[in-house]
Amino acid sequence: MKSSQRNQNHIIFVEKGENVMETLTEYCVTHGIRNGKVSGIGAVEKINMGAFDITSKQYVQSTILDVRELVSFQGNVTLKDGQPFIHAHAIVGTHDLDIKGGHMFECTVAVVGEFIITEIDTNISRKIDETIGLATMCPQ
Repeated sequence: MKSSQRNQNHIIFVEKGENVMETLTEYCVTHGIRNGKVSGIGAVEKINMGAFDITSKQYVQSTILDVRELVSFQGNVTLKDGQPFIHAHAIVGTHDLDIKGGHMFECTVAVVGEFIITEIDTNISRKIDETIGLATMCPQ
C-alpha cells in the first residue's frame, strides 16, 4: 500500500495482491480514522460479495475468482466495537461489460486499487439492531 494525505483526504493505492477491505481497515486503524466516506476503482479478483436476506437475517454470499473491473466502490467508515469498520458496496464488471454488485466482504487487487477516504468529524458508531439483524449506524 502507498498513501498520501492532505487535511481530511487520504489517497490510498492498494497494491497488487493486497486485500482491499483488510488494507483499508488497517489504514483507518493506523491513521485514527473513526468516521469517513470511502470510494474507489480498480481491477480486482477473489471477490466475496453478497446481499442481505431480511427473512433469514443473513448474507447470501458469492465468490468471483476471475479478474473484474472495480467499476464502483462506495462506503463509509464508522466505529464498531470501538474499531474502524468499513461498510462498502461495489459493482464489478467483466470485459463483456456484464456487471454484478452488492455488499463487499473482501477482494484482492489484481492490477490496481485506487481509493479515497475522506474523514468526517463526527462520532458515529454501529450497534446491532435486533429487528433488522445487522449492526446499523447510530448517529449521536
